[in-house]
Amino acid sequence: MDFAFDARTEELRARLLAFMDEYVYPAEQVAHEQRAALDSPWENVPVVEELKAEARRQGLWNLFLPDSEYGAGLTNLQYAPLAEIMGRSPQIAPTVTNCAAPDTGNMEVLTQFGDEQQRKQWLQPLLAGEIRSAFAMTEPDVASSDATNITTHIERDGDEYVVSGRKWYISGAMHPDCRIFIVMGKTDPDGADIRRQQSMVLVPRDTPGVRIERAMQVFGYEDHYHGGHAEVIFDGARVPVSNLIGEEGGGFAIAQARLGPGRIHHCMRLIGMAERAIELMCRRAASRDAFGKALAQQGVVQNWIADARVAVEQLRLLVLKTAWMMDTVGNRGAHTEIQAIKIATPRTVVGILDRAIQLYGAGGVSQDFPLAELYAGARTLMIADGPDEVHQRSLARRELKKYL
Repeated sequence: MDFAFDARTEELRARLLAFMDEYVYPAEQVAHEQRAALDSPWENVPVVEELKAEARRQGLWNLFLPDSEYGAGLTNLQYAPLAEIMGRSPQIAPTVTNCAAPDTGNMEVLTQFGDEQQRKQWLQPLLAGEIRSAFAMTEPDVASSDATNITTHIERDGDEYVVSGRKWYISGAMHPDCRIFIVMGKTDPDGADIRRQQSMVLVPRDTPGVRIERAMQVFGYEDHYHGGHAEVIFDGARVPVSNLIGEEGGGFAIAQARLGPGRIHHCMRLIGMAERAIELMCRRAASRDAFGKALAQQGVVQNWIADARVAVEQLRLLVLKTAWMMDTVGNRGAHTEIQAIKIATPRTVVGILDRAIQLYGAGGVSQDFPLAELYAGARTLMIADGPDEVHQRSLARRELKKYL
């Protein structure tokens, strides 16, 4: 592994850093004020729409997609430092560059497993940023950390599938431009192989029987820029059999393929969030006095900042190694490393953000600084895409297998 970024990565990093300084950071407060003035918090924010056009004009668009036919054609190792930069403003930067979840994962699914018609109808407008999407997997009535527990039914009836079930924390579903759900459910609930019982189908949002029940909050935040999270009821929603993604029984495998890149993208952005927190800590420490001297001169504050820097450097190396392995030996070959970063990165970044909040005092938990919202996002990633304990269990079993 070469620790230096290649020429294309350096060029894109420079352009993206300039874009962040000139457009994204100044837009954060503007977007907050504009959203407060809207009739509905789910409406598109004017400054965000303006930044989308600017990002696309500058070629900072669909950077996440490794397939050069549809996206930038970057490797995981090339995309990693770009995702880190976007993670410094995780609400706005990924959104305006069309690199925000859940659309990224859904576009990857359609690229890898969708047929020609599905790509034309749904992938192309997603790539263009004309529509948004949602991924409906998690359910409230079962332990969704084990995807084989899913109870949503996808039953064939002639030339149609009938979808019935209850989902929640369905990211993107509240966005007014959300037009399509990728729904995971069971087409063969009694099948002998529990990992072949599930399938995925495309369900347009306006399908009769699809009902958005309510918006779900995360620590009181609604994540408006990414389309929020919703409880969704599928009550006998009918779609053509042609809306099946891949094959019947392939849903579990597709989910795993989708979550692999998603996990590393989250970890890349988390490092950017940690860097933003360190910057904010240093600025606060340099500008405030307590007990007769600057906070920057207090030993405990110095320790927090030093420990944060060490932790971020360690995490970055592990994430870059994982990206490199995904590029060279594939997701399966990098399984251990993917799980390692999924375990280590959120919990470490949560700790850094917690110290930053402590340093800011009451301001740290307020809406006047980004720390509380960053904390909510980072803490959620200890659950999203598989809770830490599931990855720990799998990783430990793989290690123990060498000796048993």
